[in-house]
Amino acid sequence: MKNLVSRNIQSVLITGVSGSAGSYLAEYIVHNHPSVKLFGTSRWHSTTTTSNLSEISDSISMYECDLSDMGSIIRVLATVQPDVIFHLASYANVRTSFDTPVSVVENNIMGTINLLEAVRLSKVDPIIQISSTSEVYGQVDQKHIPIDEDAPLLPASPYAVSKVCQDLLARSYFVSYGMRIIRTRMFAYLNPRRTDLFATSFARQVARVEIGLQEQIEHGNLDSVRTLLDVRDAVRAYWKAVQYCTFGETYNVGSTKTNTVGQVLEQLIEISGKKIKTRLDEKLLRPADVTLQVPNVEKFVTVTGWQPKYNLDNSLRVLLEFARKEVKRELAVGTIDISTSLSSMNKIAP
Repeated sequence: MKNLVSRNIQSVLITGVSGSAGSYLAEYIVHNHPSVKLFGTSRWHSTTTTSNLSEISDSISMYECDLSDMGSIIRVLATVQPDVIFHLASYANVRTSFDTPVSVVENNIMGTINLLEAVRLSKVDPIIQISSTSEVYGQVDQKHIPIDEDAPLLPASPYAVSKVCQDLLARSYFVSYGMRIIRTRMFAYLNPRRTDLFATSFARQVARVEIGLQEQIEHGNLDSVRTLLDVRDAVRAYWKAVQYCTFGETYNVGSTKTNTVGQVLEQLIEISGKKIKTRLDEKLLRPADVTLQVPNVEKFVTVTGWQPKYNLDNSLRVLLEFARKEVKRELAVGTIDISTSLSSMNKIAP
């Protein structure tokens, strides 16, 4: 590893800051880099702004900004003048993208190009981190495992197509205008605040079984291989990226320890300590599934010195405890309808 020279960062803007990843990144910055001025954008109809940012609301300046409205982006940029922009605002549900492909593709692509154009036209020069995903690689041939950044882009879902376009748009703005853009391709991670991830769905179902709200866990494909990172390690990686990574380059980020989806479910049940039945629900299967995602992260680690801090057991225990608290809270305030809670969970399959 080379001697690392960190960039001086004094102000940060996070798009989609009230979302699951954005809020964890904001908390990381507040707790670890308190001198940084922190700004965030969130759409006026976001339902997560208050809950996800409740612990740091006094430490972040929020702006209503819809990335489909370039004027609102330019207004925020003129006010904030950020040193760094973390672009995390996207629709990110792979399964739902098969049901609403136009909405997902339009939101993710147009929001990104509007942001890049607004930066270009505003004559500001921030470092921009574009948050891409391992889904851009699609179903990878065994010869490309572990996956490096030069592997073919073969997206298998409308969501993945939208992320490929984001990725390539970012590259084109670096090449054409010299904008200081870094692309990260994040592999699977555990995120308690994101309810559409398979592990979060499993944890919430375990929590419901524990208090009698459902009898068994419904699941989709259990054979997919994943390398699961903790969200706390993921957002720390985003920060490392803007500190050290080379503009115009792409970097894989993720764990290199493999597990099947089924093994994750088994471990959650073991942590629970209860005997819980499981059942395949075919509605939870994707029309096209990506079943083997193992990254080569050598390029990112060499440049940044980043290493994961949390192991899978710790992450799953945190995830299940979060799920237990959420289920009990929802039950207490009457937002869970016991008769329909399971059917709602069925919409957020792995």
